[in-house]
Amino acid sequence: MQPRPGGAHSARKRFGQHFLADEAVVDAIVRAIDPQPGDAMVEIGPGLSALTAPLLDRLERLTVVELDRDLARRLRGRWGEDRLRVVEADALTVDFGELARAPAPGPGPAAADAARLRVVGNLPYNISSPLLFHLLRWADQIRDQHFMLQREVIDRMVARAGDSQYGRLSVMLQARYRMTHLFDVPPEAFDPPPRVMSAVVRMRPLAPEALRQPRDARVFERLVARVFEQRRKMIRGSLGAWAEWLDWDALGVAPTARPQELTVAQFMDMADALAAAGVTPTA
Repeated sequence: MQPRPGGAHSARKRFGQHFLADEAVVDAIVRAIDPQPGDAMVEIGPGLSALTAPLLDRLERLTVVELDRDLARRLRGRWGEDRLRVVEADALTVDFGELARAPAPGPGPAAADAARLRVVGNLPYNISSPLLFHLLRWADQIRDQHFMLQREVIDRMVARAGDSQYGRLSVMLQARYRMTHLFDVPPEAFDPPPRVMSAVVRMRPLAPEALRQPRDARVFERLVARVFEQRRKMIRGSLGAWAEWLDWDALGVAPTARPQELTVAQFMDMADALAAAGVTPTA
């Protein structure tokens, strides 16, 4: 366990705080991230700086997003604004596109790649899914994301069609990212220890040649949300009036299938067919 810098700070339940306190786990995360001096990196929820300090050992500058004002003050006092930019805010309200628009260090392709944002963090369990959806809108400005999350959430993120954990989170994230479950982190690696197993995931936006954009993103989002709201129903039943607009044979989808049986590509095909027919997300 590593000591808490700057004196004791009690974890605050309302912020979902569980401070990483195992140096071996910290080292494993930093190795997985492999930060380079010119990287444009944002850490969400730095807490007691267990990850912040080793990141700054390798980076020229780091931006952190911290909601707890006491911790934000500690961070500013320890490093100052020259190397550490502290954004004191709820990560769910942060414009990550604005953070990605920071000037690149120098000219050329290497600088352009460095300017693409790298996002890392030990995410509070109570906002992990909403935050992942929040970050989706800036996926084209992000180079990669490394997060520590509840393992159950990561199981849902990487689940494939037919798996019991497969759902809305799986479809929406897999449509945009290639994700890898890197390793598990036990409760005793935190102070205070959570009641669940954690894990670390790597998320890399799909390359342009592998990325398929829906004809209407709003239709795709609403379709996926709608069918998984009633995941035990057949697709035909959960779609209601939308089902009448679909040529099931042309789509190669059985109207009696359950949503967890359909691939990301099939959901995209259905959404594109609805968009082509003029269906609106509120229909």
